[in-house]
Amino acid sequence: MPEPIRVLVVEDEALTAEAHAAYVSRVDGYAVAGIAHSGHEAFRLLRDDREQGGPSIDLILLDVNLPDTTGIELCRSLRASGIEIDVIAVTAVRDASVVRSAVSLGIVQYLIKPFGFAAFAEKLQAYRDYHARVGSAVVTDQQEVDASFAALRTSSGGDLPKGLTRETLDRVRTAVRDTASGALSAAELASALDLSRVTARRYLEHLADVGVVERASRYGAPGRPEVEYRRR
Repeated sequence: MPEPIRVLVVEDEALTAEAHAAYVSRVDGYAVAGIAHSGHEAFRLLRDDREQGGPSIDLILLDVNLPDTTGIELCRSLRASGIEIDVIAVTAVRDASVVRSAVSLGIVQYLIKPFGFAAFAEKLQAYRDYHARVGSAVVTDQQEVDASFAALRTSSGGDLPKGLTRETLDRVRTAVRDTASGALSAAELASALDLSRVTARRYLEHLADVGVVERASRYGAPGRPEVEYRRR
């Protein structure tokens, strides 16, 4: 079983920090590495983590507004100090210039407050897929690079087609990701998750439309070839 992705929660409001840490603990494949309430504290924890033979912290869940600095400035300081770590910005700030700065610093996700657990889990699940793809030392080809970045693209629950639910979509994504062959047909997914074949196909078609899986023809049995959905 792979090691969990260890997250440092950086948030000045104590109750909000605890809530975010609780959310992290609820998402499969994640663990809370610590909580920092200021930029200075976060920098110290990350620096010490690297100096003590780490890194054991893989990801920062970072509030943009901190009492002693901004999340953007903290990221700049980390980069200048040679501390390379992925960041998900968590903020109520909607300023386009802040978003542009976040992108330029390599912040991998941007989560707008307020949000519920479903939206939060979606971002972390997408990052987990991305992290699994780029965890190896070598990227094989352009398709793999494209698929790695596609794993970070998620839509909010409100953007789902009518009749699809976030909870079932998460189950489908997990089934596709964990299948040994790397591909599932609608019939196989329906059997695995106890769904109708029509429902399974709708979810798989949605994942294909947003670039998480790709459609392919499966040959073998006589007659019309079956469509399979292969993780990218």
